[in-house]
Amino acid sequence: MATFLLEIGTEELPADFARLALPQLQSMVRQTLEGERLEYSTLRVTSTPRRLAVIVDGLPEQQADRHEELKGPPAAQALKEGAFTQAAIGFARRCGVEPSQLEVRETAKGPFVFARSTVLGRSTTAVLAEAIPTWLQTLQGRRFMRWGVGDSRFSRPVRWLVALLDQTLIPVTLAGTDPEVQSSRSTRGHRLDRASHPISAAADYRTTLAELGVMVDREERSRLIRSAIGQHAEVLQATPDLPADLFEELVDLVEAPLLIEGRIESRFLALPPEVLATVMRVHQRYVPLEHRQAAEDPLALSAEAKLLPSFLCISNGREDASATIRRGNERVLKARLADAEFFLGVDRACASQERLMQLQRVQFAEGLGTLRERNERLSWVAERLLESIRLEQSAAAAAARAASLCKHDLVSQMVGEFPELQGIMGGKYLLAEGESRATALAVAEHYRPRGSGDDLPASEPGAVVALADRLELLLSIFAKGERPSGSSDPYALRRAGNGILQILWQRGWVLNLERLLEQSARQWQAWLPELPIEATALAADLGEFLRQRVASLLEEQGIATDLVQAVAGETLPLSRVLQDPGDARERATLLAHLREQDQLASVQAVVTRATRLAVQSELGGDVLSSAGLIDRELFASPSEAGMLAVIQTLEPISQRQDQKRYADLAAALAAGAQALAAFFDGKQSVMVMCDDEEVRRNRLNLLALLRNQASVLADFNRIQG
Repeated sequence: MATFLLEIGTEELPADFARLALPQLQSMVRQTLEGERLEYSTLRVTSTPRRLAVIVDGLPEQQADRHEELKGPPAAQALKEGAFTQAAIGFARRCGVEPSQLEVRETAKGPFVFARSTVLGRSTTAVLAEAIPTWLQTLQGRRFMRWGVGDSRFSRPVRWLVALLDQTLIPVTLAGTDPEVQSSRSTRGHRLDRASHPISAAADYRTTLAELGVMVDREERSRLIRSAIGQHAEVLQATPDLPADLFEELVDLVEAPLLIEGRIESRFLALPPEVLATVMRVHQRYVPLEHRQAAEDPLALSAEAKLLPSFLCISNGREDASATIRRGNERVLKARLADAEFFLGVDRACASQERLMQLQRVQFAEGLGTLRERNERLSWVAERLLESIRLEQSAAAAAARAASLCKHDLVSQMVGEFPELQGIMGGKYLLAEGESRATALAVAEHYRPRGSGDDLPASEPGAVVALADRLELLLSIFAKGERPSGSSDPYALRRAGNGILQILWQRGWVLNLERLLEQSARQWQAWLPELPIEATALAADLGEFLRQRVASLLEEQGIATDLVQAVAGETLPLSRVLQDPGDARERATLLAHLREQDQLASVQAVVTRATRLAVQSELGGDVLSSAGLIDRELFASPSEAGMLAVIQTLEPISQRQDQKRYADLAAALAAGAQALAAFFDGKQSVMVMCDDEEVRRNRLNLLALLRNQASVLADFNRIQG
C-alpha cells in the first residue's frame, strides 16, 4: 500500500480561502478515488498560507481489474447451424474476446449470447495524473485571479506542485499557468526561505516541512495557537478577546506560529475600549486582553477599566526576530491609535445635534432622500411602535429620543474611519453630552443584532429603535423596487427581517405587523411621491417577505418544514401570521412537541379527514361556535353526539386569548380523537353526504366547526403523517 501526496504551492492565500477550499478538495478526492475503484485507509487535507495539501494513505499501486458481463444478440441471430454468425463475431470483437468464449444463456426473453470481459486496472499513478488538474480547475472560491499571460485561474498564482506516490513522481502539467507549472518532488519552506527542498517520499511530508520551519497540519496549528494564547493570558491574569472568526483567521495567516506580547501606551487607554479592540482585532489581527471580571459597560468612554495595556500577536516570523517584530507591531498600532485619538477629539468638539443636521448633506440611496430624511422616517416608525408596544413612560421617552438621534454618528470622524463602531460611538457621544443613559444605550444597541448569533438589544428602548431601524430599511428599499434575489441581498434585507422577528420573540411583544405595514406604506407613498409606490401592494409584498422570514427562522430552530408550513405557510391568511409573529412560533413549537410525544399523528389524521369533507359546507372559516348551527334532533347515531361533545369542548378554548389556549386546544383534540374517529369509522359511523339535505347540512356543519376550531392551532392539511 502506498501514500499519495499532493501539495499545491501558491503565493500568499487569503485567510478565508482554506476554509472554503479544503472541504471541496476533500470531497473531490474522495469521489475520484471511489469512482476509480481505489480503496484507501485515510484521507487528509490541510493548508498553510502558501499551500494546500492532500495526503492519502493505504492506496493500492493500481486499480483492481473489473470483470464485466455483456449481453449480446439473441441466440437465433448469433448461431446458424451451430456456427457463429457475423453478428456474434462482431459482438465478440467489440467485447475484446474470441467468438469461442461466447456463452448462450436463457433469459426471460429467450436465449441470448453473453461475453465475459476483463478490464485491466490502470496504475494509480496514471489515474491521479489525470485527476489532479481537474481538482484544481474545479475548486471554487472568492476573488479568483489570472496571472502572467496564462488563462489559468486560482485564488493566488500557483508556483509549484508536488505530486508523489510513495517515492514515485506523478507527472502533471498545469495548463495555462505562467510560468508553466509541472509536478516535482521539491517543496518550499518558510516564506523567508526562498530555496527549494526535496521530499524523498510522500510519507515524509510533515517531517520534511517541520524541519523547514513549517507547521503544515492546520489542526495542529490551531491547537498550538489556542494553547499559547490561553497560557499567556493566564500568566497575565487576563481574558483574551478572541472571537471565533479572528481565531480562524489567525490559524490561516501563519505557517510557523510565534506568539508575541506587545505593549500599548497608557495614554491610549483613555480611548473607548471598542475603539482599541476594533483597531487591534479587525485592522491588525491582534488579540486584546481584558481584565478578568471587568464590568461590561457599552457606554464607557475609557478603556482603563476594561483592557490591559498589552496585546497578543501571532506572528509568522522567526523567533530570533521577535524583538524586531514586536517593535514593528507596536509602532503600527501606535500610529493607528493616534489617528483614533485625533478622530475622537474632533468628534467631541462637535455636538451631536450639529452632526444630525449634517446628515442632510449625505444621500441615503437613489430616490430615498438623505440620511436626515431616513432618520426622520425611522423616528416616525418608532412613534407608531410605541403606540402598540406599551412601555413605561420613561422608557418610551428614551426610545423616542434615541430614534430621533440614532444616526448622528454616521458623519463622525471615528465612524468614517471605523464603520464597525456605528451606533456604539453615537451612544457614547450622547452620554458625554448629557443625554440620559437610557437614550444613549438605545442608540448604542440599535444595530443589534448585527448578524447571525449576535446579541439582541438588552434594553426596551434599544429594542424599539432597532425595530424601527429595520422596518424603515425594509419599507424604503421595497418602495424603491428592490428585492433580495438568490444570494444577492446588498442591503441585508433578510438579516433585517430576521432581526425584527428575533427581537419580538425575545421580548414577547405582541405587534400587529400587518396593520403597521399597511399604515407605513401609505405614509411612504405620501413621503416619496417620485417613486411608483402603490401602498397596498407594498404592504402585501413586505408581508409575504416577513412570512418567509418567519418560516426560515423556525426551520433554523429545528422545526420540521411541514409544521412550519402549517403555522406560517402560504395557505394561511397573511394576517394569521403577522398579527402576532410570536403566536406562529408558539404554535410551531407546540406541534413539534406533540410530534415528539407521538400525540400529533392521530389528531392530524382525523382533522384532515374532516377538512376534506368540510369544504362542501356553507359555513365560513371564522365560525367557532356551534350555537344555532347544530340540530340534535337530526342525529341518527351516538357518534354524532360524540362529535358535538368534542366540538363544544373545543369551542371555548378556541376563542380564548390566553397563553395556554394552544396547549389546551391540542390536548382537547387528542382527548377527543377516539370520538372523532368513531364518527367516520366503526359500527356507529355515519354517512356525511347522505340524501337528506337537512341531515347532510347538519353533519357538514359539525365537520366545518371541527375544521375551524382545529385551524386556530394549525392548517392540519400541511402536516405530514
